[in-house]
Amino acid sequence: MPTEQPSDLALLGLMQLVSPALPIGAFAFSQGLESAFELGWVSDEQSLSEWLSGVLEDGLTRCELPLIARLYTAFEQQDSSAIALWDEWLAATRETAELATEDSRLGASLKRLQGSLNLLPHETLLPVQAGYVTLFSYAAHMRGVSKRQALLGFGWAWLENQLAVACKALPLGHTAAQRVIEQLRGELVAAVDQALLLDDDDLGPVLPGVALASALHETQYSRLFRS
Repeated sequence: MPTEQPSDLALLGLMQLVSPALPIGAFAFSQGLESAFELGWVSDEQSLSEWLSGVLEDGLTRCELPLIARLYTAFEQQDSSAIALWDEWLAATRETAELATEDSRLGASLKRLQGSLNLLPHETLLPVQAGYVTLFSYAAHMRGVSKRQALLGFGWAWLENQLAVACKALPLGHTAAQRVIEQLRGELVAAVDQALLLDDDDLGPVLPGVALASALHETQYSRLFRS
């Protein structure tokens, strides 16, 4: 059972989990966005909004968000087989070494943090090298965050991190970043609604542009973010 029931404490737990100050190193990765800048695919506020909208619709909606819902349920039921299955499934969707490294590194960092806070489950419940989405799902469950709010929080953290990347690598001001958030807030809510309705056979990201940008990133001449 969660250590904290849904309450103000659960809300604060979610805010802690999605905070940019969480020391897991999410700021170091761009998920292919830095290459999209270099290639000219994303160059201004409008093209950034369109890029993020596409990643949300064809990526998070079909992959990370429904996986969090399934992993959350598996942790509720203490179903170690389902947890391992979905953790492995998610790892198999990472199309580049960069994307796979991000998931494993963030997962390892979040696991260490949870250990320091005495929030890790029994060692037989969690895969040895669980990815970030799996650890996030467990943390949300333990904090008593509702399943839907966990999905919203994860999507919000992704959006804020991508906009932080854009503000560092593009001539994009913080006011422009807020306008992008304003455009995508409704899309994020709709993405969560859809993700919660998808069957297992409907899952799987369709992001060839992100995969190509991520693969090209390691040979990009100048990089601010990890490849």
